[in-house]
Amino acid sequence: MKTLLQSILMLGLLVNVLSLSAQDQHKVNVDKNQVAIDGYDPVAYFEDHKPVKGSDEFSYKYESAVYHFASKAHLNTFKKDPDKYVPQYGGFCAYGVSRGYAVGIDPDAWSIVDGKLYLNYSLKVQKTWNEDKPGYIKKADKNWPSILDKK
Repeated sequence: MKTLLQSILMLGLLVNVLSLSAQDQHKVNVDKNQVAIDGYDPVAYFEDHKPVKGSDEFSYKYESAVYHFASKAHLNTFKKDPDKYVPQYGGFCAYGVSRGYAVGIDPDAWSIVDGKLYLNYSLKVQKTWNEDKPGYIKKADKNWPSILDKK
């Protein structure tokens, strides 16, 4: 009887752990391999002022996502202050979040506002985003926590 009770308790613990892992996965926009930003280097947006594809050779897991970097220098920069470089809203389209939903991104559709990286679904969506970045950021900041509940 004791073994059965222990098994039931262990099963319950496992279900809770898997549930928490599934929730963490939805906080960040990742592919099937848990890679964020479609493998692009988040530091490059700040230092190179353009999107640069990262490499498996220089990768780092932060929270529930794996980030790729174009160089060891960028990897080391990220490690020192990851929150400075991760995209806002878990790397989902900032405009989409402002409208109440989480959608993917095009790494070429990006902007840095007040030292923060924002990504957009497409270059076309980015044109709309550019019309009122502060307004969309305000709406997205308000929507972001509830969007996590929808995922």
